[in-house]
Order: sequence, then C-alpha cells, then structure tokens
Amino acid sequence: TYTFKHALIQDTAYESLLKSTRQHYHQRIAIVLETQFPEMTEAQPELLAHHFTEAGLLEKAALYWYQAGQTAIERSAHVEAIAHLPRGVELLKTLPETSERTQREVDMLIALGASLIAIKGFAAPEVGQTYTYARQLCQSLENPRQLFPILRGLHTYYNVRAEHQTAYALGEQLLTLAQQVQDSIMLLAAHR
Repeated sequence: TYTFKHALIQDTAYESLLKSTRQHYHQRIAIVLETQFPEMTEAQPELLAHHFTEAGLLEKAALYWYQAGQTAIERSAHVEAIAHLPRGVELLKTLPETSERTQREVDMLIALGASLIAIKGFAAPEVGQTYTYARQLCQSLENPRQLFPILRGLHTYYNVRAEHQTAYALGEQLLTLAQQVQDSIMLLAAHR
C-alpha cells in the first residue's frame, strides 16, 4: 500500500513507471476486482473499464464501458452514459472488424443516442450523427432488432427538425420493417 501526501507526487510516481509495468498493475487490479469483488463489478463497471483500458485489454474494456453506460442509463445518469459509451465505441473501432464487433458497436450507439436525446434533445446534431453512423453500421448486419430503434431515432430527429420529407421516408421504412417482422413471425407460427 502506498499513500501520497499530494496528488502531484502520486502522478509523478505513476508516470515514472514503465508503460509495461503500469499495464501489468492495471491488469492485476482489473482481474482481482472482477474475480473477487463481483458486487463492485456490478455497481461500478466504469472502474473495471478504466483498468482494462489502461491494461491494453481493449475488448474487455469495451464490454465494461458498455456496462457502465447501461448502468448509468438505468439510473437516469445520462451525462455519465454519454461519457462512458463513446469510450467503448472508440475501443471497438481498434478491434478487428467482425459482425460481432459491429453488433456491439451498434448496441452502444443505440444506447448513446437515447442518452443524447435525454440530455440534448431530439433535434441535437449529435443525435442525428449517432443514429446515422449506427444505421451505416447496421446495413451490413441486417438485424431488424437493431435497425428499428435506429430508424425510429432518425425519424424523430428529422421530424422534430421539421424535415418532414426525410421523416416521412423513414416512417415508410419503419412500416415496411415492422411488416417484414410481422410476416416472419406469422410464418414461424404457421410452421409450428
């Protein structure tokens, strides 16, 4: 255990460590927290996210940034969610492109869009940018579960901004998507 009389001394001591040593310490802290303190993992996932990020374990860090964002949303702490979720998105962008990675990134963007709406309003440019990017990513997934909230977010964004032609076109896409999902459900029910 180390104690420091001043934060600057602590920062200096931390910065004097080799990067590999710092990463090793962060990894050990994260693993101990994850395995021996599950209640802390659930209550403060951002703490694990920080340590996994600093340890260079980016996939696990992204998972915990997402959990931190979700926990913040559940507590209506949208400002915190807006701080956590983009960090997870940025980490995911550094990982190899896979459909799983893209799906996780879209999930984070959907959650981020909802928090941006809660804090900045439906017509904020960040809302449109977030949902537009999520839609671009979602095109390769063809997952209506993810596409529906994205289209709904974009529809509301354009409708509130009085861009009614774009909102109408998005509304048409939402209707088509809902009908496709309904048809597939009825098809599945008929085969049972």
